[in-house]
Amino acid sequence: MAAPAAAQNPRSHTRLDPRGTRVTQSQAETLTLTLGTAEVRLLQTWVRTAGTIDKTGKVLKGLVSGTDAPLVKVGQRVRAFPPSSKSSMYQAYVTRVTPQASGVGVEATLAATGRADTTLYVMEIVVEQGPYLVVPNEAIIEEGDKHVVYVQQQGDYVPREVRTGIQGELYTQVLEGLQPDTPVVTFGSFFIDAEHKLKGTGLDQ
Repeated sequence: MAAPAAAQNPRSHTRLDPRGTRVTQSQAETLTLTLGTAEVRLLQTWVRTAGTIDKTGKVLKGLVSGTDAPLVKVGQRVRAFPPSSKSSMYQAYVTRVTPQASGVGVEATLAATGRADTTLYVMEIVVEQGPYLVVPNEAIIEEGDKHVVYVQQQGDYVPREVRTGIQGELYTQVLEGLQPDTPVVTFGSFFIDAEHKLKGTGLDQ
């Protein structure tokens, strides 16, 4: 049995509306779009610093300075790896934070003993900031200096330019352009955006 025309030509159901790129609910299902939500929550980012491991191979020590210093707390998760090999990743947790003149001294305990052939490690401490209004990283499409998300609006999916702030591990802060609880497209938004670019360059004529 022949596939429906829309399935044979994905671009046939992502035509630009005169007012912008629009996709209906049924077309979105064909494109396998998934939705997230703009929401107010703590934003996880990371602070990177150098660390040295003690003779037991279990405790890392490092220094965090500047504006990042107040963000570091006992109990936070740490990723640690030798500078020469990020594939040798170790999980750790911050077990002590000591104020110093230039910032804070940090001790992190590894969940497993580190490599015996190096004493130097890169420490990535996962910290929390906010709460901020955020959207999933996958929802944001970068177009030069602009950032666009596709929002669900009255059964359609339409582009919305946003001004972003801090990008975290999973979410990005939104400073302008969205309200809390706005549904936004995460997986699949690039299909719609690709059609928008093709139309703009005249390749869809």
